[in-house]
Amino acid sequence: MRVRVLGTAAGGGLPQWNCSCQSCCRAAELGVQLSQDCLAISGDGNSWYLVNASPDLRTQLLATPELRPPPGTRRTPVEGVLLTSAELDHTLGLLTLRESSRLPIYATAAVHQALQQAFPITEVVGSYTTVQPEIVSDRQVLAGGLAAEIAVVGDKRPRYAGDLRGTDWVVAYRFTGSGRSLVYAPCLPAWNDAFEQVIDGADVVLLDGTFFTEDELTHASGSDRPASSMGHLPIRAALPEIARHPRTRFLFTHLNNTNPLAHPDAPELAEVRAAGAEIAAERQLLVLE
Repeated sequence: MRVRVLGTAAGGGLPQWNCSCQSCCRAAELGVQLSQDCLAISGDGNSWYLVNASPDLRTQLLATPELRPPPGTRRTPVEGVLLTSAELDHTLGLLTLRESSRLPIYATAAVHQALQQAFPITEVVGSYTTVQPEIVSDRQVLAGGLAAEIAVVGDKRPRYAGDLRGTDWVVAYRFTGSGRSLVYAPCLPAWNDAFEQVIDGADVVLLDGTFFTEDELTHASGSDRPASSMGHLPIRAALPEIARHPRTRFLFTHLNNTNPLAHPDAPELAEVRAAGAEIAAERQLLVLE
């Protein structure tokens, strides 16, 4: 199983185009650029699936040799997209994929409803290619010897879908292939018994790293929105849980522009490393064999 981290930032990336906070200014000065969170995964190195479709998807695809068509063809190795939520940061890249010959989209019933009714992006993309909506089940068998299982981890719906019903709005995926497993949970509101079952025995976990602390936005911008109210477990709260799983490799992704860990020289990195965790890097390749 091969996993390519296409992007590691939360919505807006780093630096954000409309922000001059200390973190964004420093990133601009140093030339640091983090694209919005997205993943590519393959069970055999030939058939690839995107997990979420970020607004930065075109640039991410072009920067990833494994995802380019073979010379002289328009035959993309991308077999489909699996969505963890219906948030714009996870779905706007579907527009980039409108030139596919076909586009299987795996998501929960609530997410499909949002993308068909509240924000009919699949209808728009369907004007250009054949969209194949697939309701993700407990276990989804994919091409290349890859299997995917979902676990509903949150019920936070996008702002644009506030009038829609449903509870399966945010999921984590557990991918398995050749006896190895990886969990992808870029949005995790709480570390509970259900999530413990999802990661039990996993080799690698890519975990929600949006905020480092619960009150991060208060200190950064004066906002009164704590991390938990936005559906994100802060990193500092996750570290004690991670320390209980020494055999699993944990990497944080989906970092907000206010998160000090978005910068490689952050003093807070010492806490993360002490718990046995890491920060995922842009274009990082993980090979599980």
